[in-house]
Amino acid sequence: MSNQPDSTSVTSSGLSQGLVIASWIARVVVAIILVQTLFFKFTAAPESVYIFETVGQEPVGRIGSGVVELIASVLLFIPGLTAVGALLALGTMSGAIFFHLTKLGIVVQDDGGTLFGLALVVWAGSAFLLFLYRRTLPVIGVRL
Repeated sequence: MSNQPDSTSVTSSGLSQGLVIASWIARVVVAIILVQTLFFKFTAAPESVYIFETVGQEPVGRIGSGVVELIASVLLFIPGLTAVGALLALGTMSGAIFFHLTKLGIVVQDDGGTLFGLALVVWAGSAFLLFLYRRTLPVIGVRL
């Protein structure tokens, strides 16, 4: 008989090993997407400026959302603050998706819908993480 726990065993976080692995994959994917866009936002790349001019939030919205995304990316990897990072990312991506659907369109400057697709991936990954770690949210987590 093997001493290895099976994938259904529960870890100290109360999650199965499978969910812990899935949460780490989600954290990494969400953080990579968020961080890779920071260069464009913080260097005022023409595409980024175009997006935020179109939604009437250049430059404050571009820089502000970049700062929030950077903070969210870091918080995703800090024990006890994963849900806060996920909530920040979810909020930011909700705004991005809203503007894609109302002012920008799915395809922005012939990107084939890549930015919209990435926003959906970050939104879904963040929602998954927020659900998993909702009880660790400050103040309201214990009620969830």
